[in-house]
Amino acid sequence: MDSVDRGLVHALHLDGRAAFRDIAAVLGVSENTVARRYRKLRGQGLLRVVGTVYGAPLGYVAWTIRLRCTPDAAAPVARALADREDTSFVYLLSGGTEVSCSVQARSAQDQDALLLHKLPRTSRVIAVSAHLLLRGFQLPTGWKGLEWLPAEQAARLTPEPVQPPDGPVELDEGDKALLHALNRDGRASYAELTSVTGWSESTVKRRLATLRRAGILRFQLDLAPATIGFPVEARLWINAQPARVVQIAEALAQQPEASFAALTTGPTNLLVALACRDTAELGRFLTERIASLEGINEMETAPIIRTVKRAGALLL
Repeated sequence: MDSVDRGLVHALHLDGRAAFRDIAAVLGVSENTVARRYRKLRGQGLLRVVGTVYGAPLGYVAWTIRLRCTPDAAAPVARALADREDTSFVYLLSGGTEVSCSVQARSAQDQDALLLHKLPRTSRVIAVSAHLLLRGFQLPTGWKGLEWLPAEQAARLTPEPVQPPDGPVELDEGDKALLHALNRDGRASYAELTSVTGWSESTVKRRLATLRRAGILRFQLDLAPATIGFPVEARLWINAQPARVVQIAEALAQQPEASFAALTTGPTNLLVALACRDTAELGRFLTERIASLEGINEMETAPIIRTVKRAGALLL
């Protein structure tokens, strides 16, 4: 990618629905150039904008699931998980014998059904562990590896801060239709959104803005890190001293290699996702960056060998 492409990627990372004219003004190119570059990257399957739902205000509970499989089972299990509407970030790890994914459960019943009955149960699945996500310190929407524009230019494209609602939020059928359409294409036109919701354009704009402001609707740039020079990915499961785990998580979340960091339940209490330029950089991160942090008892590293699914479909 050249500087215009990288600037476009960063702009869409900041605001997936930013107008092409606004991006063009920041990049110093024509609106037609921005639109053409976007269509090219989108058409080549290198990136897309996805409207995702942050489920906490809706009462959803987030988990990360880890399955150990026999070598012949991992790929089919990963595909089966990727086909589910409630999963995202489905990966094959550790030489193809392990699967990791994220899940949002709508209710206690869905949570129990998933963890107790719906996960693949065959003799080829050796072990299953589920980790409740307690607190996020770094999310994919904040990954620093996508940054390219100077701070002043980035500020011009950064949307208003989220204002979480005071209580539970209820979605009607129009909201659900809107969110499903944006999940398929986060840059769907207002004409397309009025068609699927039956609302007027002004109502679509108003409701979209309300859901964004509440933090329920978030636009995520679905792009393989390798596309911008980060081909080596890994997941870390860290066992940290409880008194230091927040401090460690905050320090790791500031690292440009960290695309995700969260406090979890389970035998390890911190999950971190990394994207590095090469194996040497991954090695330095593990032996220098993490080694300098006090309070880490144990750490397990699992390289990602294949991404089966990134941003997921909606569970509504």
